[in-house]
Amino acid sequence: MNYLRLKKDADFKKLFGRGKRVFSPTLTLIYFPSRTMQMGVAVSKKHGKAVKRNRIKRLLRAAFDKNCNLLEDNYAIVLLPKIAESYSFGSFEKSLKICLSKVNSCEAKAREGR
Repeated sequence: MNYLRLKKDADFKKLFGRGKRVFSPTLTLIYFPSRTMQMGVAVSKKHGKAVKRNRIKRLLRAAFDKNCNLLEDNYAIVLLPKIAESYSFGSFEKSLKICLSKVNSCEAKAREGR
């Protein structure tokens, strides 16, 4: 499944303000229902210098690209990695699967409640 990248500051602010959050050991995922699948990554300077931050972003984008088909609906998503000693594709993929399953279960419960 293809997705669009979130790039505009206004889109990020909207998600940070109105989005719902789910947590896993290495990630925080913020999501909000959308017409199309959109994803952005926010990595702060606390994670290290630019080379390290860019590597984290590449790993997160690759993990999301591989697993975005696990989502049942379209969402605008922001991925926030937690600070750690080292980062790996495997840990991000595992945490992303946990977050995506939580999103699906939360939204299924919300639909049942309506």
